[in-house]
Amino acid sequence: MKIFLLGFMGSGKSYWGRQLSHKLQVPFFDLDEQIVNAEGTSINEIFDKKGEEYFRLVEKDTLHIITNSRDSMVMACGGGTPCFFNNIEFMNQEGTTVWLDVPMRVLYDRLLKERSRRPLLKNLSDEQVWSFIMKKFADRKIYYEQSEIIINEDPILLDSLIEKVFHA
Repeated sequence: MKIFLLGFMGSGKSYWGRQLSHKLQVPFFDLDEQIVNAEGTSINEIFDKKGEEYFRLVEKDTLHIITNSRDSMVMACGGGTPCFFNNIEFMNQEGTTVWLDVPMRVLYDRLLKERSRRPLLKNLSDEQVWSFIMKKFADRKIYYEQSEIIINEDPILLDSLIEKVFHA
């Protein structure tokens, strides 16, 4: 059993991934954390110093290495992970993809509170954060929609999430 949690930044992938892995008693991996540990630097610094293309290649390689080395796991993927290098097809072949489809207003409220910890958002005004979310989401939605399971409950409940994953 390999479960990949997908969704926009602030959708709760890491939070729900930890909850799900604990309940299912399987390892949890946060793909962004794995990249930071392997590279020894923050994602923001990787983007600044080596560029997005480098980051996306490392992201793809890390996704494949972890996925191919495990029989069971839950992985919280980065918001852009499914959008590059046919990653969405790879994840759909290797396990179950779950899109945490959180309402835009909820994402906006969460991201405003976390803005200082989000490199892409920290220098944006409230209005610019809303525009950023709308544009990026529009670009990524076509990939998120390819997920096997779509969770669009608000709030998300762990038992409901598990039920949908195992009875899809």
